[in-house]
Amino acid sequence: MHCFTLRSRHPVSVFTVALLAFTIFSIPACGQVQETALSDGGMVSSQQWIASQVGADVLAAGGNAVDAAIATGFALAVTHPTAGNIGGGGFMVVRFPNGQSTTIDFREKAPLTAHPEMWLDENGDYSFEVHHRSHRAVGVPGTVAGFDKAHRLYGSSDWGDLVEPAVGLASDGFVLSEALAGSMARFVSGRASQYEATVAAFTNNGASYVAGDTWRQPDLGRTLERIRDDRSDGFYRGTTARLIAAEMRRGNGLITEEDLYRYEARERTPITGTYRGYEVISMPPPSSGGVAIVTALNILEEFDLSSMGHNSAQYLHHLAEAMRRAFRDRATHLADADFVDVPTQHLTSKDYAAWLRRDLDPERASVSHPSDVDQPYESPETTHYSVVDADGMAVSVTYTLESGYGSGIVVPSGGFLLNNEMGDFNAGPGLTNTSGLIGTEPNLARPQQRMLSSMSPSIVAHDGDLVAVVGSPGGRTIINTTLQIILNMVDFGMNIQEAVNAPRMHHQWLPDRIRLEGDAVVQDVVQALEALGHTVQMGGRQGSANSIGVNPLSGERMGAPDPRSADSGAVGASVSRVRR
Repeated sequence: MHCFTLRSRHPVSVFTVALLAFTIFSIPACGQVQETALSDGGMVSSQQWIASQVGADVLAAGGNAVDAAIATGFALAVTHPTAGNIGGGGFMVVRFPNGQSTTIDFREKAPLTAHPEMWLDENGDYSFEVHHRSHRAVGVPGTVAGFDKAHRLYGSSDWGDLVEPAVGLASDGFVLSEALAGSMARFVSGRASQYEATVAAFTNNGASYVAGDTWRQPDLGRTLERIRDDRSDGFYRGTTARLIAAEMRRGNGLITEEDLYRYEARERTPITGTYRGYEVISMPPPSSGGVAIVTALNILEEFDLSSMGHNSAQYLHHLAEAMRRAFRDRATHLADADFVDVPTQHLTSKDYAAWLRRDLDPERASVSHPSDVDQPYESPETTHYSVVDADGMAVSVTYTLESGYGSGIVVPSGGFLLNNEMGDFNAGPGLTNTSGLIGTEPNLARPQQRMLSSMSPSIVAHDGDLVAVVGSPGGRTIINTTLQIILNMVDFGMNIQEAVNAPRMHHQWLPDRIRLEGDAVVQDVVQALEALGHTVQMGGRQGSANSIGVNPLSGERMGAPDPRSADSGAVGASVSRVRR
């Protein structure tokens, strides 16, 4: 049974479609069992297995890891609408085979008319609805510009070949899994119901789709065709830009054609750190992830974590104390470095970690004071994917619409969802309080500023060799999920699949509690943590860390889909040297 179809207009795409068709027929159903994938060539691991296959197909045709990451990202915009996107933004970390690295920042920007008080009414009262659930919550999208920039700098395949699979998936359709059909049904019966174009895009003439239905998105297909033919100009200028601006005017939003025309992605120097001889490469501000991960690792490096035992009370206590301190600094210092002087070198230094560690009591929990800082809401609905090619180039990408399905607003005749990323700006000057608002200066909304993020695409190396490509969705839990995967590998000797599967915990300074996945520990561990002074909350799942590990001896790639996501999948690729 076919699960989706692809069309082609380029000679090389004919080859890739044929290869992908072989892969599809080998799958017995349209669901995907999350199994470890092994390959001596390239590897793609993502939250949606169809997109992973698209990326692996690019690798098999001779494209490099950046090419595969772009194709995977566009495919996710079709097949994983909760977070895959062309109407949002995110980050890409790239490590080259020679060990050098770089990052692409395609985080959304505030429109030109944004200002710090924009979420306050005429009486000065804060409005959560306007901040998170209105047309004014939409930031200027960055995904298409980011992919275009990454391709111009480091891609090797034809741009059209990378977008074409997504065009086919949108125009010709793909078969819906049970998980996606159920998610879409809940979406359209809830907040999407107020938007006519959204209901039209996500229903079958008003009726909910069910598992096994073929979902076609012709408007999105035409938008992707414009991107295929005109690169980022097909999104930020011309028809698509006019459609976005018209929807903003209709809903009293702020984004104009001028905002879209001005948007640029940025190449930035990565955040790097070391942990027990391993190199950690991650994203700089406006992501808070790289700084927070390196800070926490620096704090923990002086402790013998492996002797404590994985997810023991002592281990979780030390982990929570490191997380607590990293998140306090996150709220105090981190924002868009184009607007704020962020002391990244100081925050990621070993000396600063020693100072933070000075009052870490191994027998007693610290106390988080609301008078220090609080943390604003950040949606867990993001997506992460990892790519490694046959030559050892590695790409780690995390991108998002913010909330699941973003703002819920589909651009009429455009077929794509818009983000609600402006909600990641602070509520307003001086509004920090115990209920969850934060009003510290660095991350207030300003024209053209990028909002702070927890997205943490990361790469791990050792002695010059690639070890792992990691990351996760999950709002502020992203930082701690990624941190724990690194610790699982380095301190506890887990392979990448074991590190991804292992139960997770989270602490973010405020609220002052440890949150554990439902099956993370036994009751005795909870009681021991409580005896140390921690408040413990159990339940739920944390993240979807679709990652890749590399065997240091054989070089074999291990694709590790996260079993927490029903449709995730990793796909390996043998390499044809068509392009090299």
